[in-house]
Amino acid sequence: MLCIEKQNHEFWMKKALELAIISYEKNEVPVGALIIKNNQIIGQGYNLVNSTNIISNHAEIIAINTASKKLKNWRLLGCEIYVTLEPCHMCVGAINNCRIKTVIYGAKNNNFGAINMLNSKIKLISGILQPECSKLLSDFFKKIRTDLKINYKRMLKNQSN
Repeated sequence: MLCIEKQNHEFWMKKALELAIISYEKNEVPVGALIIKNNQIIGQGYNLVNSTNIISNHAEIIAINTASKKLKNWRLLGCEIYVTLEPCHMCVGAINNCRIKTVIYGAKNNNFGAINMLNSKIKLISGILQPECSKLLSDFFKKIRTDLKINYKRMLKNQSN
């Protein structure tokens, strides 16, 4: 039973990673989220904060909103959320408020993670595909730092001309 459950979690986390890759390609922090009910996707999202300049456009919030619209109910009873990165305070608040039953995440968020603020009734599963989720985030921030260095060197070169 435990092996089948782990395989199921890995299946859905791979789908969340596919969404995170979309946000990576849009130059957004690569986070993807899925809302699952009765083994079906009812909501999904990926980060769109930078491209929309809307601070609440985190993957989890977008997924919650799409699931709520589909169910025509803000209460997401019996739902699970799969997210590639440990949710922040804002997203944990939304998860608590919409009454999601289980949070499954991949990578630990050492800077902004707030999973310790989850309602005690919510089941937590961490570390699903953690290496893959962490690598995508590391690659993204390495790319950002490289781009910043290149742009800085260009700026210095232009100033000296």
